[in-house]
Amino acid sequence: MKKAEFIQAVSEKAGLSKKDTQKAIDAALETIEEALVADKSVSFIGFGTFSSATRAARKARVPGTDKVVDVPASKAVKFKVGKKLKDSVSGK
Repeated sequence: MKKAEFIQAVSEKAGLSKKDTQKAIDAALETIEEALVADKSVSFIGFGTFSSATRAARKARVPGTDKVVDVPASKAVKFKVGKKLKDSVSGK
């Protein structure tokens, strides 16, 4: 499902215009992004939790050669699925 299709589906369920729905979705995504940049997590009970994780610097071996390269420390986004969503998707 693409963003435009998602906006259409949400606007129909919520009874809002597509323009208002797009503003709300964009604001929600922006707020989640700002929270993750600030190292805060965002939880939706039953749906899941967005959080950020710091990965330590490490050395990695290049496949096919024995060259070792340094991989710098980085931050990544994590998502832990909530029980209700997990059960719904698995058909329970």
